[in-house]
Amino acid sequence: MLDKASLLLSVLEDGPASVSRIVALTGLTRPTAHRLALALQRLRLVTRDARGRFLLGPRLGEMAVVEHGDRMLEQTAPVLTGLRDATHSSARLHRRCEDRQLCVAAAEAADAEEDAVPVGTAAGLWTGPVAQVLLAWEEPDVLYQGLARARFTAAMLAQVRHRGWAQGSGGPAVDAATLAVPVRGPGGRVVAALSLSGPRTGPRVREFTATMIDAAMRLGEACDG
Repeated sequence: MLDKASLLLSVLEDGPASVSRIVALTGLTRPTAHRLALALQRLRLVTRDARGRFLLGPRLGEMAVVEHGDRMLEQTAPVLTGLRDATHSSARLHRRCEDRQLCVAAAEAADAEEDAVPVGTAAGLWTGPVAQVLLAWEEPDVLYQGLARARFTAAMLAQVRHRGWAQGSGGPAVDAATLAVPVRGPGGRVVAALSLSGPRTGPRVREFTATMIDAAMRLGEACDG
């Protein structure tokens, strides 16, 4: 049963999935997949989005927030709220936890009900702009391991390092255009990724980039405080 639960969770690492998708990717019977998903939901290891799809739950992320609580998180709420109000897009802060990206803070846009990403949501670290930012400046051995399962290439990460940000879709907010920039802590180390997601984000990426980088710098300064 634990092996079956592990199979189900591995599917959700790539993002939200319906029972039909879980069945197709795991080979589990539909009753078994549905029963397991509901059991994991009761444990808060799995949750559901507005469309009824299953996704990784908030429990792991909540523990990470407690473990890594710091001044940056204390300063996050006003920064994310300001970004949301200025851009009318959802602003989120993500951290890396082993091979996952965790949403540790969020200010959701008013029209983002279906694409909202609850705090604590975990997603795989191999797809989307947030994953690219969290991996791009890692040490070579960590980068190599991350690229083994990634849907992006080393050349794409080199471009991210060159321009200082990533754009695209994928990750927790799979249906929205996303812009992500690094948040740097002491010594210039990337400690988090700041993201902006929504239908307006893609067409206005050049306009939003400077605002995002400024917000990321303010969060990084909080790490030094």
